[in-house]
Amino acid sequence: MNVPLKAIGQPVSRVDGPDKVQGHARYAAEFDQPDLMHAAMVLSTIPSGTITAIETKAARSAPGVHAVITHENAPRLPYAPMAKRPQVDAQGGDQLKVFQDPTIRFNGQPVAVVVAETLEQAVHAADLVRVSYEHADGHTTFDRARGRAPSRGNEKAGRPADTEIGDADAALKSAAVSIDANYVQAREHHNAIEPHATIAAWDGDHLTLHDKTQWPDNDRDEIAHVFGIKKENIHVVSPFVGGAFGSALRTWPHVTVAALAARVVQRPVRLELTRRQCYTSIGFRPHTEQRVALGAAADGTLTAIVQEAFGQTATYEEYAETTLDPARNTYACPNVRTRYRLIEMNTNSPCPMRSPGVATGMLALETAMDELAVALRMDPLELRLKNYADRDQHKNLPWSSKELRACYRVAAERFGWSERTPEPRSMRRNGHLIGYGMATAVYPSHRAKASAAATLLRDGTALIRTAGSDMGPGTYTSMTQVAAETLGLPVERVRIELGDTDMPYAPVHGGSITMASVGTAVQAACQALLDDLAGVVKASPDPRLAAFKAGTPEWRDGGLAGPGGVISFAELMEGLGFDRITAEGQSAPGNESKTHSSAAFGAVFAEVEVDPDFGTVRVPRIVGAYDIGRVVNPKTARSQCVGGMVQGVGMALLEQAEWDERFGRPMNGNLAEYVVPVCADIRSLDVTFVPGEDTIFNPLGVKGVAELGLSGVSAAIGNAVYHATGRRVREFPILPERLLMG
Repeated sequence: MNVPLKAIGQPVSRVDGPDKVQGHARYAAEFDQPDLMHAAMVLSTIPSGTITAIETKAARSAPGVHAVITHENAPRLPYAPMAKRPQVDAQGGDQLKVFQDPTIRFNGQPVAVVVAETLEQAVHAADLVRVSYEHADGHTTFDRARGRAPSRGNEKAGRPADTEIGDADAALKSAAVSIDANYVQAREHHNAIEPHATIAAWDGDHLTLHDKTQWPDNDRDEIAHVFGIKKENIHVVSPFVGGAFGSALRTWPHVTVAALAARVVQRPVRLELTRRQCYTSIGFRPHTEQRVALGAAADGTLTAIVQEAFGQTATYEEYAETTLDPARNTYACPNVRTRYRLIEMNTNSPCPMRSPGVATGMLALETAMDELAVALRMDPLELRLKNYADRDQHKNLPWSSKELRACYRVAAERFGWSERTPEPRSMRRNGHLIGYGMATAVYPSHRAKASAAATLLRDGTALIRTAGSDMGPGTYTSMTQVAAETLGLPVERVRIELGDTDMPYAPVHGGSITMASVGTAVQAACQALLDDLAGVVKASPDPRLAAFKAGTPEWRDGGLAGPGGVISFAELMEGLGFDRITAEGQSAPGNESKTHSSAAFGAVFAEVEVDPDFGTVRVPRIVGAYDIGRVVNPKTARSQCVGGMVQGVGMALLEQAEWDERFGRPMNGNLAEYVVPVCADIRSLDVTFVPGEDTIFNPLGVKGVAELGLSGVSAAIGNAVYHATGRRVREFPILPERLLMG
């Protein structure tokens, strides 16, 4: 095959953009269903205890109400255990079983659902439900003394309790220069444009779910186990996801509630979470406290890394993160010790949120590296270059590719790092303190098994289908580009369909694995299609195709190239008498993870402007240079990094759940009081991709970008704040009052 490179690497505009801006793209709550009913949940108001009474008479008598379901009348559900927990689920404990018993495990737990003809009727009736409780002692404070090691399930999933190479504590004591500090990162919540929603409809023992999900196949598998039915009887549809950041990776209890309600009333039911309900009905980035101690020789060579983390988890199931992975492999150091402990609290379960674990671990590690540079009186960039890791020392494997040195160089040059004066409070502009800070960015690269189908239609266009999701990073577009280049077709001649369990299997759309997994499956399917087409051509009696009987066909310019020119796919299909030809392709990880470690890398530089009187911090610019392997679409990839930078501004300066220990719930569960960056907070965001390709990791040579875009950003901003003010704030977000109080 000889297909000129045309599509991959081009800044193609989003192919799904017109449908979205014109309102043609349909999201989970927007699918029409005949006789559709609406559901509204009633949530618990205490963090721990037991329901002693639940009064539903007024709700059942309200206009339009068809059912009020509680633990007292709900059908018993099997909740059959799965042979292997999905990687997106908590790996310890047990999932929340809705309406199966009167026990209250957290404030905001579903205790009833009302089903009515209209949403307004359902919400009104839900307000009429009265619940009485017997309170029980719970855990609503983050008490490090209660920390415990992760379960065996989390150990096996790569969240070990303790690791050590060398003797880090001894090396720390004997280090020429050392720092030892504690860092706090607040609980953060997903606030995607589209709130979570599910429409459930039964047809006998077959269930259709229109759900906001980043993994349709897992939705089907999990609901099959909850209801004890065959997964083949469940059809999940999710063509568009209005943002998620990880909140739609797993199947949350409200999906079960919707399916249960639809089964009870024998009509389709729509259940949409309100914005406030999203703060307790789906997950969040857990509150995490860390200790980082670094030791170095006088020349800056690291001799010891100690990083310990305490992460928040629920009492009923155990969520753990890869918070300490960066400490084990970001820098070269002969003595590294990590310790991870979980704090059980009466809260809903945490879950992955963009760059889960890694962004949290990098925040502490990269802030500590800056503190060490200050103690050494050394340039922070020089310190990182001094301790550059040429291989993954934790796994003792070489990197499949690593262009981090180039990232440091390019980002520093574009930022103007050489203009930085090293002393804190030494740079001013218009009466404000100016600070420069930087940090390393890293996120591991993974692959998973994936499938896709490629179909050549009679008109010469191609249709690609896979169950993979698209929550906004541009999956429709990038998959179109991969297919177009493999088939030698113009981008506009390729159509992609996603998000449906009737399509070939695809893994979770998260963890920056989509292009390396689904993208390579699309490439394989398109190549299989060309191979099948070549076989048909060679077997055809058509005299026009006689010249193609021998040798390898050359596919280019949207058809079959030969001595007389190019026979277009449309002409070829007409001549062969076919309406369509379909082929499937699969992709799966090989032995590369046993021979190499893989990750995407970057360098982030930030400038801050601090008002010395009010402690307000502005971020005039952020510069990032990234090694993400082969860049399929520089426009959408840049968009991902820009989004990560914006999210990093929120993590560094704005976002936190205001946790009330009395009630065990976040009190600012709305977009008026949970502060996120807005346009006025964002100025210049500069993104550059250094040349690279990682064909050891996967055939496409890609590595992933979405998670990487957040990694290191908050630390770079925090380090810039220290440089501007001389005050080190170790509790994030860096609020004005924390900065003014030092």
